[in-house]
Amino acid sequence: MYSQEVKQAIEQQLDNVEVVLDGSGCDFCLNIISDELAALSPVKRQQAVYAVINPWIADGRVHAVSMKFFSKDAWASRA
Repeated sequence: MYSQEVKQAIEQQLDNVEVVLDGSGCDFCLNIISDELAALSPVKRQQAVYAVINPWIADGRVHAVSMKFFSKDAWASRA
């Protein structure tokens, strides 16, 4: 339900990012494809995404979210 809203917000607010969702409702995984984010430290990556999705977490619309980060090449070559 809210996963699509979160996906759209991330893609709109962060440059050169594609999000592929796993799961739905208020508990889901974000597969985040971005060469720019993949180049950052894990903490910086998460900070960038949480800055966008915090409103959904703060009001309880999103309960649990996990994130996996991929460069475009890594996403294309995954098995």
